[in-house]
Amino acid sequence: MNAQKSTLPDTAGNIALVVGATGIAGSNLAAKLLEKGWTVFGLSRNPKNDTKGLRPIAADLLHPESLTAALPDVAPTHVFFTTWMRNDTEEENIRVNSALIRNLLNVLSPKKSVKHVSLVTGLKHYLGPFDAYATNGTLPETPLREEQPRLDLPNFYYAQEDAVYEAAARDGFTWNIHRPHTLIGKTIGNAMNMGTTLAVYASICKREGTPFIWPGSEAQWNGVSDVTDAKVLADQLIWAALNPEAHNQAFNVTNGDVFRWKWLWPRIAQWFEIEYEGYNGTVKPLEIVLKEKNAIWKEIVKEHQLIEGDLGQLVSAWHTDLDLGRPLEVLTDMSRSRKRGFTTYKETKDSFFELFTELRNDKIIP
Repeated sequence: MNAQKSTLPDTAGNIALVVGATGIAGSNLAAKLLEKGWTVFGLSRNPKNDTKGLRPIAADLLHPESLTAALPDVAPTHVFFTTWMRNDTEEENIRVNSALIRNLLNVLSPKKSVKHVSLVTGLKHYLGPFDAYATNGTLPETPLREEQPRLDLPNFYYAQEDAVYEAAARDGFTWNIHRPHTLIGKTIGNAMNMGTTLAVYASICKREGTPFIWPGSEAQWNGVSDVTDAKVLADQLIWAALNPEAHNQAFNVTNGDVFRWKWLWPRIAQWFEIEYEGYNGTVKPLEIVLKEKNAIWKEIVKEHQLIEGDLGQLVSAWHTDLDLGRPLEVLTDMSRSRKRGFTTYKETKDSFFELFTELRNDKIIP
């Protein structure tokens, strides 16, 4: 902990631009930066005003003229990229998501204010892109380590990294890449949101009196896994940005513990006071299950006066299926950041239970 404290002396002059401030990673990061005394701008296409102290900016990252118009008086010292856009093919993912970064850094370049850029990607760096995700030809050795080479596959994470490296070489700023496992945290409308997806699924099971059925693979049910609390990711982003010994490095980031889903799944069911079923030889994708549950969710929303009646805004079943259906156990090594002083730890069951409590208190689940 001492290493972390010594690198956080004076944040008064630090101006953060959080790109994707309405998402799981961005919203938690913005809140933590504000707590630490930073000036924080939050850039997104549809900004929210629900974080006290955050200065929202509406802009379209795909259009440089939109960025130029939105940022005339904003000169950030630190840029945190926590967003991406999903497209139909990996080629489009590469074109679009590298443009998001390149456009913004090009617009900021003449200001000469940026000292550091942080980019959040994830484990698809090791497991492959969506259309070749965790297939037999790309299965890596676990635990996943930062020094493992890039896969010989098109991957928009690589293109995003390269856009940061190119701008850093041009403008002289330092950088970090952060690779969380599945992010657990609160937001609405996020494309990758396992915690809320499972909470909504469990709530529907409770309403219908049906068991909480494991949707994924045998390897994930029995294997060792880890996840990343969004607040842990926020801590690592800030630590790395302010710690010169961490600069110009890629870091895995997880809660610091490991678990098996066959241990955690019954505990989630117990939290919701429902029965459960584990892996029984068949994968049962949530995308199929939840597709038929719009009507029952609307009934639940009406009965409990919840705030979001659109099931599609809450769940990301396709991504949860992708993670829970993987044909191998997946866990990551965090030695690189631990050796440099990053010590934040979170027990995973607490990540889920605290999220469920927050969702209930905020009238998102019953």
